[in-house]
Amino acid sequence: MPTREKESYSIQSVDNALDVLEALCEEGDEVRISQLSERLGMNKTSVFRLLATFENRGYVEREKGSGKYRLGLSAYEMGQKFLSRMHLLRKAKPIMERLVRQINEAVYLAVPRDPSILLLDMVDTSAQVKIVSLAGNRYQISATAAGKVILASRVAGNGSSHGSNGKKGRDVPALPPAEQQTIARDGFCLDRGGLGEGVVSVAVPLFRSGGEVVGSLCCVGPDFRMTDERLQEEILPQIKDAGDIISSKLGHLGRYFDGEHD
Repeated sequence: MPTREKESYSIQSVDNALDVLEALCEEGDEVRISQLSERLGMNKTSVFRLLATFENRGYVEREKGSGKYRLGLSAYEMGQKFLSRMHLLRKAKPIMERLVRQINEAVYLAVPRDPSILLLDMVDTSAQVKIVSLAGNRYQISATAAGKVILASRVAGNGSSHGSNGKKGRDVPALPPAEQQTIARDGFCLDRGGLGEGVVSVAVPLFRSGGEVVGSLCCVGPDFRMTDERLQEEILPQIKDAGDIISSKLGHLGRYFDGEHD
């Protein structure tokens, strides 16, 4: 019996419902039915019925005064349960917390959601001046240090340049060959402005058993603190070390398994 393509099992009504929920999540603020209808190309009646179903289950809440919709507590609870059980985050979080204590800058765990990068979680700095939390935000994977270091590591490891996010036909942008080679050689990526004006970020790749890149560790801070001297002498050595530790906890046979570091 021939194997059927996954798309042939898709249920259109469920697909539409998830599109509505994802769009509501990406909007961030409260939105009207008309906004979702226009964005998704669905008629208002269908959007309303889907929202009403989600509202009954607590995944969506409606503001009585304005009639706008936002994510509900059930969606939050499901997200928290997922994060608490996520192997990568469980392994990475204690190392992220230690890294923040060492450098006192915000540290993010980023994962690919091709063609985007998702800043999944963060540990914030105690510094008085800080960048507003970017946790939960998505960016084009080829536009930030957190995404570029993943792309370069995929190429270096002959890994796939396409991730899995349930969306068909979304090709992942490629980096210029010279930039890929530089990032792969250095083991990190630095960008200025990719996450916003005056924001500097530096990222290292995270690997699991078999050498597959599964995400990146990214330090984010204002440009007046993230000077070239501080990056080279303090931040880069610490974030590289933290990345190696997390990868070793994921089973990657890196230098912590090879006896380079006691």
